[in-house]
Amino acid sequence: MASSAEGDEETVVALAGVLQSGFQELSLNKLATSLGASEQALRLIISIFLGYPFALFYRHYLFYKESYLIHLYHTFTGLSIAYFNFGNQLYHSLLCIVLQFLILRLMGRTITAVLTTFCFQMAYLLAGYYYTATGNYDIKWTMPHCVLTLKLIGLAVDYFDGGKDQNSLSSEQQKYAIRGVPSLLEVAGFSYFYGAFLVGPQFSMNHYMKLVQGELTDIPGKIPNSTIPALKRLSLGLFYLVGYTLLSPHITEDYLLTEDYDNHPFWFRCMYMLIWGKFVLYKYVTCWLVTEGVCILTGLGFNGFEEKGKAKWDACANMKVWLFETNPRFTGTIASFNINTNAWVARYFFKRLKFLGNKELSQGLSLLFLALWHGLHSGYLVCFQMEFLIVIVERQAARLIQQSPTLSNLAAITALQPFYYLVQQTIHWLFMGYSMTAFCLFTWDKWLKVYKSVYFLGHVFFLSLLFILPYVHKAMVPRKEKLKKME
Repeated sequence: MASSAEGDEETVVALAGVLQSGFQELSLNKLATSLGASEQALRLIISIFLGYPFALFYRHYLFYKESYLIHLYHTFTGLSIAYFNFGNQLYHSLLCIVLQFLILRLMGRTITAVLTTFCFQMAYLLAGYYYTATGNYDIKWTMPHCVLTLKLIGLAVDYFDGGKDQNSLSSEQQKYAIRGVPSLLEVAGFSYFYGAFLVGPQFSMNHYMKLVQGELTDIPGKIPNSTIPALKRLSLGLFYLVGYTLLSPHITEDYLLTEDYDNHPFWFRCMYMLIWGKFVLYKYVTCWLVTEGVCILTGLGFNGFEEKGKAKWDACANMKVWLFETNPRFTGTIASFNINTNAWVARYFFKRLKFLGNKELSQGLSLLFLALWHGLHSGYLVCFQMEFLIVIVERQAARLIQQSPTLSNLAAITALQPFYYLVQQTIHWLFMGYSMTAFCLFTWDKWLKVYKSVYFLGHVFFLSLLFILPYVHKAMVPRKEKLKKME
């Protein structure tokens, strides 16, 4: 009888567990549906905001505790977030972290370790993309894994630099070079840090270790006075989140594929692409502002002091919001958007290609790397190809205006500045939307359909300028100006 009762009790407990799990799934599903989002998107948002209570606990109870406790806390919270979002698929990140630690220990500070890391981590990520890819944007384990891939490659490069003579390194390389030998717990804590595991930002192992050692504070010996700066970024993130949530049902990339879109006049199709191209970036802006607030709250965002002694909290800033919203140039958007990832590519990829002796080639290869890092869809390649083309043409145009007396005088007319700004912003966001069309629609059949509907306007416009501007430059820039440039 006792055995039978125990069996019944175990059955009831198991059933209760299943029902509780089902209830949680149903609740999240219902809530997501009511908000017009997917359950995975809701889990992502919840996880990002969970960083704030995690950060508060860390500040008040762990900031000056032993290092191993801090690493354990970061590892446990990061793994919990991974499990909440992706279940048992968290093993992908765990496997890559453990193997990366073994590569560092077994291969040491060698170029072989760097190349092995790069090939293995990128191959694992690309294989993940290949086996999980669909024609839509899905939140899967590959999303945080692309962030992790850059972290682990950067870790290997910094560890390699740590074995070099200090004098042979640039000042930037000296800053990031790892002189010690990271333990598995340190690598895990660095990788799973809850404020950056899912969507970034990127930061170095050295910067993370400063956090663990209690150095990232504006008040030595006390927890950082970073609550107000963190709340400012959180508030800004909430503003973008509310705006995106309210407008997202009405401004979608799916509409670009409809007959209704095709049936509208050409000017309407272009204007919709312009508005959508700006709006679609707001979901990334939201995530990065919220996670930046988490990093600031922990102290990771501390970046020294200004000349007047005011603390700077922009070490983990992934967005320069004012520049993003007001700058009328493509290079301004690049400089203000996904800052830490761009800095990572510049530091670990672009500058390491200096031996090629060709800046444009290095830039092109860097953008190709970024395209592959985002995924295997053709849309990524088209988007970054457009970025490469647009930046080259924009530089040519800026150089022409600067060196041509006629154009520089015309550009300096104060009364015409608002008109110039409006034209620049229109061109800027129209072709940003044009580029983002391929990025967001992924597959060639989708983005090709939309590009046909606007007659490949972006490609025609910028390829034409690419070939025409050198002749215009030759005609409008006086010979003496060219000679000055040569000198």
